[in-house]
Amino acid sequence: MKSLLRLKPYLLRYKKTLLLGIGTVIMSNLFTVFQPHFIGLAIDDLREGILTQSLDGTQLLSWAGLIVGFSLVAGFFTFLTRQTIIVVSRHVEYDLRNDLLAHLQKLSYSYYQNKPTGDLMAHATNDIASVRNVLGPGIMYPSDTIMTFTMVLTMMLLKDWQLTLIALIPLPLVSLVVYRLGKSIHKRFMERQEQFSLLTTRAQENLSGIRVIKAYVREAFEVERFRELSWDYLKKNLVLARIQSILWPLMFVLIGLSMLITIYVGGLNVIEGQMTIGTLTAFMAYLVMLIWPVIAFGWVINLLQQGSASMNRLVAIFDTEPQIKDTSVTNPSIRSIEGAIEFRNVSFTHAGSTTPTLKNIDLRIDRGMTLAVVGYTGCGKSTLVNLIPRLYDIPSGELLIDGHDVRTIPLSVLRKHIGYVQQETFLFSDTIAENIRYGVEEEHDERIRDSVEISHIKQDILEFPKQLETMIGERGITLSGGQKQRTSIARAIMRHPTILILDDALSAVDTYTEEEILKRLRTFMKDRTSILISHRISTVKDADLIVVLHEGEIVERGTHSDLLEIGGIYADLHEKQLLERELEEM
Repeated sequence: MKSLLRLKPYLLRYKKTLLLGIGTVIMSNLFTVFQPHFIGLAIDDLREGILTQSLDGTQLLSWAGLIVGFSLVAGFFTFLTRQTIIVVSRHVEYDLRNDLLAHLQKLSYSYYQNKPTGDLMAHATNDIASVRNVLGPGIMYPSDTIMTFTMVLTMMLLKDWQLTLIALIPLPLVSLVVYRLGKSIHKRFMERQEQFSLLTTRAQENLSGIRVIKAYVREAFEVERFRELSWDYLKKNLVLARIQSILWPLMFVLIGLSMLITIYVGGLNVIEGQMTIGTLTAFMAYLVMLIWPVIAFGWVINLLQQGSASMNRLVAIFDTEPQIKDTSVTNPSIRSIEGAIEFRNVSFTHAGSTTPTLKNIDLRIDRGMTLAVVGYTGCGKSTLVNLIPRLYDIPSGELLIDGHDVRTIPLSVLRKHIGYVQQETFLFSDTIAENIRYGVEEEHDERIRDSVEISHIKQDILEFPKQLETMIGERGITLSGGQKQRTSIARAIMRHPTILILDDALSAVDTYTEEEILKRLRTFMKDRTSILISHRISTVKDADLIVVLHEGEIVERGTHSDLLEIGGIYADLHEKQLLERELEEM
């Protein structure tokens, strides 16, 4: 339950509305609690009129009008209660969901490597909805219950305090029942939410990987796996429902015992003349009014247990500190970067790995230089360039940009000046134009035209039905691999970056298109720093400096001709690719 205290700042934002809501609860109960009293008086008047044969219909109509009037006013205040407290819960849900996404955006790249997307989606949907129930019904009904219970109990004590105490004998058992079942509900609800996360993750992976599933004819297999997860989710729901189903009947039994005691003891008092029929009727009506508070008490405890379990899961995310962020060493006076990069004895090991990915990297990249990085698969090329925009932080050595330690440069400044096209191109389910201008806040039509020209995708766009306004589907599913890569390059160029990183970003285009893009990039990136990663020698041969990585270390460096003379890994790659080209031509 402690986790729910984290919601206090959210509630304080709407404290005036909440206080107004509590006020409407008081007024609603105030007009409700007098209705049984009026009913009792009306019955006594009716009995007296029958016995004395002086029944006055006008007086009965007055009582009826008073009761109906009070009911209408109570109903109006109940409406206002929902328009305040429930509306506040919706606002808090809105704030909480936005804060969750904002926090997720701050978390480091490595966090998402170990956290399934479906699990995060479950937090943003089911868990936040459960928390909202705590803040809506979980506030409205307890406040209503407390007010009702207090006012009704006061009226009952005023009418007959002895009968009241006798009638309430079964109610302490409610606390015991709620305590015992509440702990079990909390545990079972947590298990259900965890299973829902697995189910959501599986569904998300199925939809994202539908082309792979169809290509390998695994539809039946995936349906069966999803069915098993759904069955487990169903079973956990049924277990939770069984526990909850015990709570409600027990509440009715306890209230029924109170009713039985009241009818028996109150009936004896009426027979002995110690109580009027009207008073007993009012007393019974008050007891009926206690049924909902007692049931609501059990229901709210149920909501609190579920909300607490969900909030625990959300708190685990909110308490995750971003590994990469601006710190006390960050220099806010740095507003731009020129593009000179230097690695000094940098080593890096991925979390969970015992083997270093990079070892003792010493490398200087002057402003305006084009650097190429080559090497066999898994040698650390992508990790090397991921250190520049601080997708990872280096644990050992130094990384300098313009002579500043990269940690001293504000993250927003650093990443704003870098255009990065990663191996796995990602495009949003939007128009081509929106995907290209994604990295800039202003609309620059001229820049878009230049970007599509440089990335050599202009002709493809002209052939689309709506050209730049063509919707490309989720992850750019309607585009070919080469078109997606060139669109991603256009997006990076659109930023006019000081540093451009292309991580195997030309692998899906033909050699002619590759040459055209590189030729235009050389003009565009003049006086800017470019870093190319590729397996193709044709992509990197014109770079100012080429470095060869092997098992995380730089084993060769120089120009294309220098590395061919050395006769090492680079020359071996070059020879194999020449042979492949000759075989293709044959």
